[in-house]
Amino acid sequence: MERRRLGDLQVSAIGLGCMSMTPVYGNPDPDEAIATIRRAPEIGIDLIDTSDAYAHGANEELVGRAIAGARNKYILATKFGNVRLPDGTPSAKGDPEFVAAACDASLKRLGTDVIDLYFIHRVDDKVPIEDTIGAMKKLVEAGKVRHIGISEAAVATIRRAHAVHPLAAVQTEYSLWTRDVENGVLATCKEHGIGFVAYSPLGRGFLTGTVNGSESLSAKDVRLNMPRFQGENLEHNLELVDGLKRVAAELDKSPAQVAISWLLSRQPPVVVLAGSSRRRWLEENAATDAKLTDRAKQELERIFAPGISKGDRYPPGQMRRLGL
Repeated sequence: MERRRLGDLQVSAIGLGCMSMTPVYGNPDPDEAIATIRRAPEIGIDLIDTSDAYAHGANEELVGRAIAGARNKYILATKFGNVRLPDGTPSAKGDPEFVAAACDASLKRLGTDVIDLYFIHRVDDKVPIEDTIGAMKKLVEAGKVRHIGISEAAVATIRRAHAVHPLAAVQTEYSLWTRDVENGVLATCKEHGIGFVAYSPLGRGFLTGTVNGSESLSAKDVRLNMPRFQGENLEHNLELVDGLKRVAAELDKSPAQVAISWLLSRQPPVVVLAGSSRRRWLEENAATDAKLTDRAKQELERIFAPGISKGDRYPPGQMRRLGL
């Protein structure tokens, strides 16, 4: 497995996202999820990523059980600040008191005394980013966190945060059908030596080619609430995936491997955070490299021209919290 840098932190080029290991796209098997985490370092994947927002902390607890007794095999990343108000409205929280409390709670759930990479999951527009990052800096000084990062932030916010304490990474959605970060975020990361972590590189499973329509998703699948997976948007986007399948067939790769290869070939280099709750998909993802023919790259650029996918990636309430 190739190694890439997130600031001063070296990690596997492909990481394991753990969100789907607790109910979000369905009801995963917790034993298989734990086995997937334990399989990761055996095939060269050491970066694993979770959040206190996933299943209200239960995801971190599952990760903690999986890595118990083998903490040194993993680069452990988690996040805070992505919260919901009492009425269920999506919100963000980044005041210094909350930052400290959230970190202590995550450390307990994860069963560790240090987090390798700690992200602010969503930027709180009621708190200056300097205050949030200042509190995270204190966690580094206290030895509770080794490196810090920011998720879903605009260029100006990234610059302000990095001025307070060096950011190891920016984590934002990036894939063939989500290319917003090409409009300044990637360039800013390169300018400041900040690593970039691409989450949802497979479009929440859509780019694997296994979603054939809304009927492919279970009744409780969160994707049913996302505009990209609804009605005419979904029909249009399925046509894009048909093109991806054709390219994959020509290369004798799976659609997922082609989508990951495309990201691994981007400049500046990115770290791909591919989520999975099953060893089968983890192993398929890990077998991917950055080698794509020029013809394949050109065809993918034609099929997935920036802005061609239809529908927002989140419902309206969540979209309002992006790119602050």
